[in-house]
Amino acid sequence: MGVFGFLKRRRLAAEHRPKLGGDERVVAWAGATGDNVVVATNHGLWLPGAGERLGWHEIHKATWSGRQLAVVAAREVPAGGEEYTVTEDLPPLIITLLDPDRVPEQVRVRVNRSIAHTSHHPLDEITGRRGGVRVVGRRVPGVNGLRWTVRYDEGIDPQAPGVAEHTQELVAWARSGVGTVP
Repeated sequence: MGVFGFLKRRRLAAEHRPKLGGDERVVAWAGATGDNVVVATNHGLWLPGAGERLGWHEIHKATWSGRQLAVVAAREVPAGGEEYTVTEDLPPLIITLLDPDRVPEQVRVRVNRSIAHTSHHPLDEITGRRGGVRVVGRRVPGVNGLRWTVRYDEGIDPQAPGVAEHTQELVAWARSGVGTVP
């Protein structure tokens, strides 16, 4: 290794390189168990065996234990209005990274950077139950504006009387960026 050997970039083997979109580029990658790799790009995270990218805006939560990366993605559920999408958490995906490099840092930075707005609102008075709804505005690579989602706390029924109407008001309030919580 020469004097500037520390400047040498690690190279992702061609057989591990996912089929990237036109303006997508690799920002970090890590060796995982088996012959798998995790690839972080400017658009999202390619997980072993998935065959498709999980966008930064689709990741609700990610934690790093020093050896394992746990990713909780959100999926759309059939409910919601025209101005927002209702999501729920999928079971965590846990990947052991043998050579994490900068992947945990990139996941943390890019998931956080995708969040433009987040607020939690109680719905106790409407539902008669303890719990509420989280309203989130996320940046999506290649898309102008924000993608608005809501995630109800466990036990809250989005179909209960008044819930959808109040949620619509909360999303409108969040989109306006001003005002008091309705």
